[in-house]
Amino acid sequence: MENVSKIWLGPLPADSPYVKPFRMYYIQNGVEKNWDLLKVHDSVAIILYNSSRQKLVLVRQFRPAVYHGVITSEKGTFDSVDLQSFPPSIGVTLELCAGIVDKSKSWVEIAREEVLEECGYDVPVERIEEVMVYRSGVGSSGAKQAMYYCEVSDADKANSGGGVDDEIIEVVELSLDEAKRMLQKGAVNNSPPSCLMGLLWFFANKAPPAV
Repeated sequence: MENVSKIWLGPLPADSPYVKPFRMYYIQNGVEKNWDLLKVHDSVAIILYNSSRQKLVLVRQFRPAVYHGVITSEKGTFDSVDLQSFPPSIGVTLELCAGIVDKSKSWVEIAREEVLEECGYDVPVERIEEVMVYRSGVGSSGAKQAMYYCEVSDADKANSGGGVDDEIIEVVELSLDEAKRMLQKGAVNNSPPSCLMGLLWFFANKAPPAV
């Protein structure tokens, strides 16, 4: 995951299947305004709890956007990145299992596929519960994300997970105490708001009572 040997920036191709920038113009209170936007895919995120182990199942992966954001906030520029001073590990996140909605399937079916591909658990859609739907990136994309909850067990484990094709994803299990400490510290693991919100929802609604 952290075996990144070279990093550089380039222009965004017009045929990108993931991000399409554009500008929207509008008149508000008689004043003409504009706003730069990004068209991106909607997405799903899944809170996974393994009841056999009493652990929450998350994923770690290298996020170029996080790496870029950390460096530019510290250096003010992304020119001449020194991988010794700024190791790829600073761009690694701890997140919920998630994926984009880019198939002609229901959102819950896409969530089921992500659980299998990223974390290795094979569960029917009937066991995947919708938690909430919200808008993310409200300043740039306004994309919709649906959050789900799924309780799994060791018996549901079909493979080791880790993603498909050239994805590099590490499955991480957190005890409930570890997850609570993570919430107390905040996004120390570069965790996005959806992950922190999902963990908070779990403790408020699904966590087993303390013994």
